[in-house]
Amino acid sequence: MRIAITGAFGFLGCRLTEALLRLRTFRGAPIERLVLADRAVPPGATAATDPLVDVVHGDLIDRADEVFAKPVDVLFHLAAAVSAECEADFGLGMRENVDTTRALLDAARAQPATGGPVPRVVFSSSLAVYGSDPALPLPPVVSESTPPMPQSSYGMQKLLCEHLIADCTRRGFIDGRVARLMTVSVRPGKPNAAASGFLSGILREPLAGLPATCPVRTDLHVALTSPRRTIQGILRVAEAERGAGPGRLQGQLPVNLPALTVSVAEMLATLRQVAGDSAADLVTLAPDPAVEAIVGSWPAVFDNTRAAALGLEPDPDFLSVVREYLADRTAGETAGASTGSPRTPPGVR
Repeated sequence: MRIAITGAFGFLGCRLTEALLRLRTFRGAPIERLVLADRAVPPGATAATDPLVDVVHGDLIDRADEVFAKPVDVLFHLAAAVSAECEADFGLGMRENVDTTRALLDAARAQPATGGPVPRVVFSSSLAVYGSDPALPLPPVVSESTPPMPQSSYGMQKLLCEHLIADCTRRGFIDGRVARLMTVSVRPGKPNAAASGFLSGILREPLAGLPATCPVRTDLHVALTSPRRTIQGILRVAEAERGAGPGRLQGQLPVNLPALTVSVAEMLATLRQVAGDSAADLVTLAPDPAVEAIVGSWPAVFDNTRAAALGLEPDPDFLSVVREYLADRTAGETAGASTGSPRTPPGVR
């Protein structure tokens, strides 16, 4: 079993790599090689030294054939430019999201033609494929049958990739699976360029004794999932057999990973509950219409039926998400890991 991960040294890529290296198997078969592909290998990346690992670093448009230099059984395609940077630079988003995906799909579909296995391609899409249009507003509860109408370039690019994967699957070139990710919170480390980055920052920074800015109104509701449940969802979509019945993927419909619906006000109240007034008061409300236009166009309430059929459930509440983040951070600090954030300040409870 040879597995490849793009964006392997990003946040979710690292989490997925750690999970697979712990398991050392996929669907009961031993993992013989794990190919980690990314633009660069960060200093101190311990996964790169694992004897199971091969590393491909550089621009994936130029390195797609290198990823498939030997037959790949499963490709997890996580690499992407994120929402705000795609809105700021259309060409960047098209290259990093659409052109890179096409290059990988071209390499993947060439594999069976040369006697290799039909590769299973697992694509991390996004809730940003949905959006409300004046002529066709979003329903109160969104499901996989809700027509996608992205209101950002990032969402449009993810939807284009979904269609490419669906057609390659229909043609028998690949076994494509699409997991639509909710906003992941709380992400550790430094802020990224995602419009939704503040949904981690308004917790992560105050919990480290640092100021944070909230760029949206506090009554805005969002769909969230913890890092742990996100990785669980990606793996489950990858592992599932096709066909009817519980635990199987029916047809080519994407799977919306399960979502916890919470308001920004509830998130800030949880911060106050966990860390007290001194931490909560570090958050400043500073409306940013550009950020709210993107994040506010995303749905907040999802029908989780399709995910539940695969055995996936949303986080029970936001308090559990914050406690999971603190537990993971404490474990990392105890192990001497570099998290990029100061230690938990006194008073966190």
